[in-house]
Amino acid sequence: MALHSNHHKRQRIIPMTIERIKSSKRMSQIVKHNGTVYLAGQVGTLDDSVTDQTIECLKQVDDLLATAGSSKEQILQATIWLSDMAYFGEMNDVWDAWVAEGQAPARACGEAKLARPGFHVEIIVTAACD
Repeated sequence: MALHSNHHKRQRIIPMTIERIKSSKRMSQIVKHNGTVYLAGQVGTLDDSVTDQTIECLKQVDDLLATAGSSKEQILQATIWLSDMAYFGEMNDVWDAWVAEGQAPARACGEAKLARPGFHVEIIVTAACD
């Protein structure tokens, strides 16, 4: 009968740092971890036009990324939710003017029922940070 022995290797534990910025009980607007910044979904002013909501979302993204030590040039991925895909062209007109030349992130866009009927655009971003 063979004897089995369990060899336990010592593992070095590396502390994990997660920084939460602009937090409430429900959510954080910014979470930073391991060189990556995650933003909560950004919406514009209820009942504004798709153009105005998209402009406002992207301004909020700019401001939050700056707070996190990042910028739109460092966006890795964006997810955009529209209340109706009929707004795709109108949203893209604003998006295309905002995205830095040669710095377009991976992106997905889909239709979803948003938090309130007057919201037409929600933008969620993940970016690299220093």
